[in-house]
Amino acid sequence: MEARISGTTKLLGLIGSPVGHSGSPAMYNYGCQLKGLDYAYLAFDIQKEDTADAIAAIKTFHMAGCSVTFPCKTEVVQYMDELSQAATIMGAVNTIVNQDGHLVGHNTDGEGFVRNLLDHGVEVKGKKITICGGGGAATAIQVQCALDGAREISIFNKKDEFFPRTEATAKKIMDGVEGIKVNVFDVDDAETLKREMDDSDIFVNGTVVGMKPMDDQSIVKDPSFFRPELIVCDVVYNPIETKLLREAKAAGCKTIGGKGMLLWQGVSAFKLYTGEEMPVEEVKAKYFSEA
Repeated sequence: MEARISGTTKLLGLIGSPVGHSGSPAMYNYGCQLKGLDYAYLAFDIQKEDTADAIAAIKTFHMAGCSVTFPCKTEVVQYMDELSQAATIMGAVNTIVNQDGHLVGHNTDGEGFVRNLLDHGVEVKGKKITICGGGGAATAIQVQCALDGAREISIFNKKDEFFPRTEATAKKIMDGVEGIKVNVFDVDDAETLKREMDDSDIFVNGTVVGMKPMDDQSIVKDPSFFRPELIVCDVVYNPIETKLLREAKAAGCKTIGGKGMLLWQGVSAFKLYTGEEMPVEEVKAKYFSEA
């Protein structure tokens, strides 16, 4: 790293909190090193109330770009000069590109999911997808799958005070993407969940259910809902194989875990920052061997 730093090195970074556990600095710096690119990527612990200062710093320090994580993804939107179509529909940004002081906000989370599926030989175009969750990751997946040609999306979420937000997201997707049908249901309605899963090509857990310390739980309570033709995906990557994936695999389903989504959203952001393709296979071998 020291040999690469010079007076012309361009700065990339990550803002959000906490960031001490993030693997992004290692991934991006390794990718830049392999490509011989003069960039350095650092993590900055930024609270939501300090977002405006962080955005000002991007411009002040002429940073090439910045990744954004919780709790700043929605907060940064108001400071962008331009938004990608995905970021506009999601109302959240995870990648900022600084074009000579003109800040463009993107969201590559959904791209990461779709490209991870492609890496496993699965396309979303023309498919019906059932997804549980209405948070940031789930919304990103819903929006990107619609943009990439899914024919229908059924969203299941908890029918609580946030349920209307999920319904609003579904309307924004249908308003923003021609020809897509989006349904919203109560995740506790097991009969409807089974019906939609029976009629779907791909099922996705976009919630934290299954993540440690909830690794003894699955968003699908009845394993008989799985059938061999269904492709089952999880955004959870700790553990690598969740209870959902284990039970789906036992039923004969093709399963795809969440770790690859992290890699591929980073691959998309790397191209936005540098204009170059990340050396995916080398990065995957070093940091994402289980993906």
